[in-house]
Amino acid sequence: MLKKIIVAFTVFTSVISYAQLGGEATYQFLNLVSSPRQAALGGKVLTNVDYDVTQGLFNPATINMEMDNQLALNYTSYLGGISYGTASYAYTVDRRTQTFHGGITYINYGSFDGYDEDGNSTGTFTGSETALSLGYALQIGYSDFYFGGNLKLITSKLEQYNSFGAAVDLGLIYIDEVNDFHAALAIRNLGTQITTYAGLQEKLPLEVDFGMSQTLENVPIRWHVTLENLQEWPIARPNPSRVTSDLNGNQTEEKIGFLGQVIRHTIIGAEVFPEGGFNIRLGYNFRRAEELRLVDQRNFSGLSAGFSIKLNKLRFSYTHAKYTSAANSNFFGLQIDLQ
Repeated sequence: MLKKIIVAFTVFTSVISYAQLGGEATYQFLNLVSSPRQAALGGKVLTNVDYDVTQGLFNPATINMEMDNQLALNYTSYLGGISYGTASYAYTVDRRTQTFHGGITYINYGSFDGYDEDGNSTGTFTGSETALSLGYALQIGYSDFYFGGNLKLITSKLEQYNSFGAAVDLGLIYIDEVNDFHAALAIRNLGTQITTYAGLQEKLPLEVDFGMSQTLENVPIRWHVTLENLQEWPIARPNPSRVTSDLNGNQTEEKIGFLGQVIRHTIIGAEVFPEGGFNIRLGYNFRRAEELRLVDQRNFSGLSAGFSIKLNKLRFSYTHAKYTSAANSNFFGLQIDLQ
């Protein structure tokens, strides 16, 4: 039975991944980093099965009883004056029905000055988007596999235009308790617009990610490797600023080979003292580093670092993520144990 479930899940992933290659999508905020911990480990982590209640927003298969009565509030000062954040809470009804998870993701694009086609001011306008989610996970039989899902309702307001949508996230995780090894697959944002902005139906930002992590046996470090955006291949595009010219003026665009494509799907991270009251987190996002790297200049794009500290029933987290020389982001989080 377990083998049939895994095969069906894999085939289903392949079909939807092929169907979504290329193109643009709406509600892009759904795939933004959901917490300082996730940001510090490179931006996308699927395999943390512990107290971190925010993890359930990104991979519902990780919802577990350690999240019971945990409330997390996260805020990010993002690029260009944009602000966004998340809130998560989990509650265990009993050991039979296990744990339910609820979450909110919001983004505020700020205020903008509006003008008509003749350049006359039309006043200011704003833009914001919100997603509400409800999630649940269960063990598959008596195996080491767990399956979870999130149901999401999405609202978006951009100037006078409004849209409403619905989506689901599906997650599968394998937990080897003996070796403390986790492997997970997540399919995010399977859904549709229910009402459109102006009559044009747009796709949702489907994303397929695979991740692995393990705590080293004799060292208090947990490593993470994530392969992101597996629904799209190739993911890299030649950078016009890296065009080269020979003595005759012939131009050659950047060539990106198979290894270059693989690297751009890869995120790595490490957490020192992962189960302690104080821990340090480091990450590197290869795609971000390559896409935002300046020619002949080192700007450390793709790097991220953060920490968390637990004080009684409060855990504070902070992360600084490097994007470019002119733009970086700071992530702040507070998790409260309400028990």
